[in-house]
Amino acid sequence: MNKGLSRRDLLAGTGATLGAAMLAGVAGRTALGAPPGKSTTRWGLAVDLARCASRDGCRRCVEACHTVHRVPKLADPRHEVKWVWTEPFARVFPEQVHPYQADARMQAPVLVLCNHCENAPCTKVCPTGATWRRSDGAVAMDEHRCIGCRYCMAACPYGSRSFNWEDPPTNLNDNCEGSPEWLRSACAQASYPRRSAGVVEKCTLCVERIDLGQVPLCVQTCRNLGVAALTFGDLEDAESPLRQLLATRQVLRRRPSLGTEPHVFYLV
Repeated sequence: MNKGLSRRDLLAGTGATLGAAMLAGVAGRTALGAPPGKSTTRWGLAVDLARCASRDGCRRCVEACHTVHRVPKLADPRHEVKWVWTEPFARVFPEQVHPYQADARMQAPVLVLCNHCENAPCTKVCPTGATWRRSDGAVAMDEHRCIGCRYCMAACPYGSRSFNWEDPPTNLNDNCEGSPEWLRSACAQASYPRRSAGVVEKCTLCVERIDLGQVPLCVQTCRNLGVAALTFGDLEDAESPLRQLLATRQVLRRRPSLGTEPHVFYLV
C-alpha cells in the first residue's frame, strides 16, 4: 500500500460514503427520477455524438472526472491511468467502418468509459471480489481488495481499466488546487480516496454520487456547459428521458456481438 493512504484510511473513506448512501436511500432514488416503490433499477448512460462534437476539443467532463476522483497524471505515457477519455470513431465502432466512409468521420473523437455491462466479464475473473456488479447495474471497484493480478484488464474487451504502475505524486490534486472556477464547486465536495501502485481502477459511474441522488459528475459537468450531450437514467423506467431517447434515436453500442450488453449507449 502507498504510505500516503493506509488500509484504515481507505476503509474509513469507503465506509463514510456507504453510510451517507444508506441514509439517503429512497430519497436518492427519487431524486434521480425512479418511481417510488420500484423494486429494480438499472442505470445507463447515453452519449449524443453530435452534441458532444459540437464543442470541438472540449474535455471538461474528462477533466472534472479525473480531478475529483484524483486520477493520477503520470509522466510516462505507458503508465497512463484513465477513467474517461476519447478514442477515434473507427476504433470505438469497428463494425461501423466501411471503405467509403469519410476519413474525418473515422477519426472523430468519441467519448469512452467503462460500459457497466449487464454481463460484465471483468467481474467473473476477479479472484478477490475487488470488482463486482451492483444490483443497480453499476460495475464497482474496491481498490483495497485488488491484488493487481490484472485478470479483469485481460477480460475487458473495451480497454476500460488502467493499472497503477507507479505511486501517484503525494500532493495529487490535494484540495483540487489550481482548478478552474467551473470545477471548484465539485472539488469542494470531493473525497475520493487516493490509490497506490499495484491496483487496477476505472470509471465507477460515480456511485458515490448516484447513491446520494446525484447524476454522475461527467453528466453534471456537461449539463452545466449547456451542451447536454450526456443523459443518465434508469433503464427500467419506460418514462425516463434516457429510455425516451433510446426509443426514438438510432443507437450504437460497442461490440454488441460479444454479448456483454453494455449500459452505455451512443446516439447517432
